[in-house]
Amino acid sequence: MKSGFLSIAIPWVTLVLMCGCAAPAQVTPSPTTLAPTVIAPAPDNGQQSADPALTIRSEKSAADAEPPANEEYTLGAGDQISLDFPGRPELAGKHTIGPDGRITLLLAGPVHVAGLTRIQAAKAITDSLSTFYTDLSVTVGIDKYTSNRVRVLGYVQHPGEIYFEDTPTLLDAISKAGLISPTVSKEGRTIAIGSGIPETCTIFRGDSTTYQVQLRSLLMSGNVLADMRLRRNDIIFVPEPQEQFVSVLGEVTRPGTIPLTPASTLTSVLSEAGCCSEGGGFAPKIHIIQPSTGKEFDIPYKKLLTVAGQKEYTLHSGDVILIPKSGFFKATYVFQRISPVTSMVGLAAVAAF
Repeated sequence: MKSGFLSIAIPWVTLVLMCGCAAPAQVTPSPTTLAPTVIAPAPDNGQQSADPALTIRSEKSAADAEPPANEEYTLGAGDQISLDFPGRPELAGKHTIGPDGRITLLLAGPVHVAGLTRIQAAKAITDSLSTFYTDLSVTVGIDKYTSNRVRVLGYVQHPGEIYFEDTPTLLDAISKAGLISPTVSKEGRTIAIGSGIPETCTIFRGDSTTYQVQLRSLLMSGNVLADMRLRRNDIIFVPEPQEQFVSVLGEVTRPGTIPLTPASTLTSVLSEAGCCSEGGGFAPKIHIIQPSTGKEFDIPYKKLLTVAGQKEYTLHSGDVILIPKSGFFKATYVFQRISPVTSMVGLAAVAAF
């Protein structure tokens, strides 16, 4: 009977404890008076807030929050350090900084060193041993930089944590994670449709701030913000690139969709589609439908054979390029023989003959 009573009573006691209720003989507090316990996140060098709210900022804001280029390294959890005490070899040894930011010394016990520079950590260690030794000095060396890391996630070859011995930069992190060149299959062939450099990436810092970085445009314009310095524990997310295509229809030998690359131009797309089929009539203009803006317009053939004409029109994903039936043999000759690397001087010369 006793064992049976215990098997029932113990779960009842457990239930009372789990519910946070008092014994039946005591007054039970009203549920409306109970407030949930809020645990504020631990601060991370001032980067986290006790009441986080997501804030999206630009790459310029991230640059403003960059650590100094010559910022002295601070110790962190996981770092492996060695202590050398001149004249006191019995105190020397290697230590790994624990998750609480402390190392343990034989005489002094736990000493907090995370967030300190080597010189600051040396002072904290000698201060902790001052009760036992006078005129003590110590040299702090770093054997392994384990805490100085960032994490790269998303469309990269090797997602995960990356460790640095100095201040990491955005390009350092992404290049070490490994860029992936997006590809498409076309007519049984696999072709690359880009350089692998992401259009954008996002930096997550702490639990309250993200930075949107237009990485490709920054690189192409030579902006130094493309290689901004990161902070410890930053997370970089590289999104998977969306496949971008234009459609070429009408009087071409290879109608259909053509993938866009950063180097694509209207002329190169027309050349790849086989513009224009021989034997057609004269069609002085190309008709373009642009769903992204809802616009439709025509571009003269001859304008494409000038420097200004090449620069005037930028392709957009989803564009529909229609080549009307024509007999423009001269355009046929030009577009079927040019390539994206053909010089503009050569184009102008062909147009003039």
